[in-house]
Amino acid sequence: MFIKPINISSFDYNLPWERIAKYPLPERDLSKLLVLRSGKISHDVFRNMVTFIPSGSLMVFNNSRVIPARLIFEKETGARIEIFLLEPLHPSDYQQNFSNTSPVLWKCIVGNLKKWKKGELNKSIEKQNGSIHIVAKLMEDHRDHQIIRFSWKEKETSFIEWIEQAGMTPIPPYLQRNAEESDRETYQTIYSRVDGSVAAPTAGLHFTPAVFADLEKATIPYSQLTLHVGAGTFQPVKEDDILKHPMHKEHFTISRDILEQLLNHQGPVTSVGTTTVRSLESMYWLGVKCLHEKSGDGDVFHVRQWDGMEFSDTPLREALSCLLGRMNEMGTSSLVASTSLMIVPGYKFRLTDCLITNFHQPRSTLLLLIAAFTGNKWKDIYEYALANDFRFLSYGDSSILIPEKTH
Repeated sequence: MFIKPINISSFDYNLPWERIAKYPLPERDLSKLLVLRSGKISHDVFRNMVTFIPSGSLMVFNNSRVIPARLIFEKETGARIEIFLLEPLHPSDYQQNFSNTSPVLWKCIVGNLKKWKKGELNKSIEKQNGSIHIVAKLMEDHRDHQIIRFSWKEKETSFIEWIEQAGMTPIPPYLQRNAEESDRETYQTIYSRVDGSVAAPTAGLHFTPAVFADLEKATIPYSQLTLHVGAGTFQPVKEDDILKHPMHKEHFTISRDILEQLLNHQGPVTSVGTTTVRSLESMYWLGVKCLHEKSGDGDVFHVRQWDGMEFSDTPLREALSCLLGRMNEMGTSSLVASTSLMIVPGYKFRLTDCLITNFHQPRSTLLLLIAAFTGNKWKDIYEYALANDFRFLSYGDSSILIPEKTH
């Protein structure tokens, strides 16, 4: 593996506190829209976004839904313990776990853990036809996470049903405020369908029924996949050398339909959000791995951090066809996989020609992805946004980035 040395300090910029959007605009699609096209930067409003989509595009969305992942328990002593859900362990399948009416295991982060060394935490919540009594038990304590067992006696209630009532919206820590009832709606895309994310795929927050109506009028086709956004999306890069940064893992699902759509599509692909980019690019690398590895290999459906730099180039259609063939062999219409893919300058994009995205934190892996996608024009983009009063991060404004190669 050869990756040109990259120092994270080269991807830093001054983001004033007041430029971080603490709340969304009242109308989602009236946010500003930065436009990078033909090497030039301008701006408009998001409501007009459809007019900038490259001709013949297929748009791809991430339809993952944010779950109320923050659970607050109180000990008899009055100590407040926060449990932040990260990912399901048993059952490991998200949808099976959410629909379970018996105990489940989750990988979590526990706040104020020093006050909870042993024993169980209890919580009761009221519902229309009675109450639900929830028990959290600490099963294992690891350096950077804990394993928690959740149980409840009310067998007619599923796990997702009670966390919808007991949990709080996991808004980003940089907002430095408590979640409010309004966040349950505003920190969710209008097309979210599949429970599992603990952070919103924020590029999609600007879409409204009016914008989708414009897509229909312009006969721009679109498709959906699912990547459950993890808390690792907020993990800062602490190492100066990005080669030493361990990229977080996220789970995604691809369908036979989207594979066939991509194989039949002749024009550009427009990704709505960096999570969609990671899914699409990881889809390509899954196909490459299927070509190189025997069926049944343990990690064939996991894309490692530097797979994008290690494998030799493979034609896109060959890779996607191989992945579709593997699904046919397995007799499945959808495939659950995981990715730790890290996209840095020098990466060659295979399935992303245009990107709609918000503005990201300094020194972050998401900013590295933007630098890779725009040919290192990120500084010009961010300087323009700062100079023109754009709002930053999750609840902030948007951009549509069209590299010069895309027509």
